[in-house]
Amino acid sequence: MAAAVECAERGCRTILVEREEYIGGVLNQCIHNGFGLHVFKEELTGPEYAQLFKSQIRQKGVETRSDLFVVKVDAERREVVTMGKNGCAIYRPQALIMTTGARERPFNSLRIPGTRPAGIYTAGVAQRFVNLHNRLPGERAFVLGSGDIGLIMARRLTLEGMTVLGVAELMPHPGGLARNISQCLHDFNIPLYLSTSVVEVHGRERLEGITLAKFDPVTLQRLPGTEETIACDTLILSVGLLPQNELIESFVETDPVNRGVKVDSFMRTTHPWVFAAGNNVGVYDLVDFVTLDGKIAGQSAAKMVHDGFLPEKRVPLARTENISTLIPSLCCLEGNPFTIYFRSKKTMKKARISIGPGLFETIRMGIKPSEMVDIPFTVKHMEKLKQLGLSKIEVSLKEVL
Repeated sequence: MAAAVECAERGCRTILVEREEYIGGVLNQCIHNGFGLHVFKEELTGPEYAQLFKSQIRQKGVETRSDLFVVKVDAERREVVTMGKNGCAIYRPQALIMTTGARERPFNSLRIPGTRPAGIYTAGVAQRFVNLHNRLPGERAFVLGSGDIGLIMARRLTLEGMTVLGVAELMPHPGGLARNISQCLHDFNIPLYLSTSVVEVHGRERLEGITLAKFDPVTLQRLPGTEETIACDTLILSVGLLPQNELIESFVETDPVNRGVKVDSFMRTTHPWVFAAGNNVGVYDLVDFVTLDGKIAGQSAAKMVHDGFLPEKRVPLARTENISTLIPSLCCLEGNPFTIYFRSKKTMKKARISIGPGLFETIRMGIKPSEMVDIPFTVKHMEKLKQLGLSKIEVSLKEVL
């Protein structure tokens, strides 16, 4: 939605395609607050956040096409093939912005032995049941994975009258934001089991229980003799998100660490007329960050439509040993200021962040893998980069003892 608004503001005919009945994506079912602190400088619920953009979309004249499924993106013919209630429709855009987000990792990918009974849901599906359809998934729930949606659903199910027995996390540290650990678990006395995972499910027609086991925090190997069986009828999965790029991954480059498409600081993919922004580039922790990159994508796409091209001179960003997710992958030397986002591989009480060499250095406290670090790359940094003539920009994160 942010990308569409930016395109329309710059005089481009803009069409927003959405496969759901309503635009707004997953925000429509995220009725908790915590959105908008960066973009709107106020705390909003998901529907409130989405509504502000829906209003802008109407004001700017963006054409919306809901209930429309994209079947194929043909790079050679420059076509987007869609299917909806009225049949097939083909669009031939001058620029395409992919904001397809991420999907939840399914239960089958975890390779947990046992049957496949009813009562096992991803956190997003459970959230949809409760918030949109007013249905509880069960009575006694356990949450596997400490991602933000799982933490929020632990609280939500508790408020709706279910008994949430605990949250298990395979890693030795939580996967969600610190505020969600505090507000969703600690405030409701829901236990968090670190270095723990589900190793078996029980039940045939309906889930009857799960078996937990401890894992070594370094090797992640299961520790024999630590098994514990818990009776429950619902298992909620919050075990990670996977960027959705099936429509374009055959002709654009992907980042093996981010698991999303590679983009430069214009949010342009390796295919010249295809842009991307949001969780299909890399999984963010705040919707505000997604929005800000969506704005850049919209501005860049509009510029390409009007000018016919974007500057090509780019310098790659390189991650060092403690960096996992890193966005973007390339810096455009003739581009505008942008933000570098990255995640740490481990928790650090105090860390030195270096961009360069020689461009930027700062000390940050409380670095966690669950929380993205954002570093503004300003006009000053851009000018210094040109002066130094660097062949790559290293993003370095080192613990300070």
